Amino acid sequence: MERIAEIERNTKETQIKLSLNLDGGGRGEINTGCGFLNHMLELFAHHGRFDMNLTCHGDTEVDYHHTVEDIGIVIGQAFTKALGDKRGIARYGQFFLPMDEALVLCALDLSGRACLAWAVDLPAAKVGDFDTELAKEFWLGFVRNCPCAFHVRQFSGENTHHILEAIFKGAARALRMAVDFDAKHPDEIPSTKGVL
Repeated sequence: MERIAEIERNTKETQIKLSLNLDGGGRGEINTGCGFLNHMLELFAHHGRFDMNLTCHGDTEVDYHHTVEDIGIVIGQAFTKALGDKRGIARYGQFFLPMDEALVLCALDLSGRACLAWAVDLPAAKVGDFDTELAKEFWLGFVRNCPCAFHVRQFSGENTHHILEAIFKGAARALRMAVDFDAKHPDEIPSTKGVL
């Protein structure tokens, strides 16, 4: 079964096209109009082994807010579509990601319920021209559209770039664990309710 999704989302603020393969090799082309976000999503695709082609034309003359939030929304929608009824997946994933002096835990449950628990202290307001507060907006967009409990907890870190990179890499690794198939229960929806 191929777990693939294609999403197109057009608003007055952003025009986004995304193709996602959950069982790829970490390849893809990312063009968001924001260099730092390109970098984070390239890392995300590589470390999650997700094939992802994404283009976004956004109102970046205003700032990157709409672009970042809407891309989080679209990626969340693509995960939801590609996962279908979630039959046979592991459901849970967690990863401690060290990035030099930064250490971040990303833990998630693909529960069907949206919750972002964000315990992150970013020392700098900007990395390049990227407003660092937008990282939280990205993940809010994601969890609201791929409903999950996603906990991000920073244990150390002084360099804002390192902290954010640890979050995106850690999230990718945790998602990889959660979406992988449980070989012992390939036909089971991993919930006593029988639905996620």
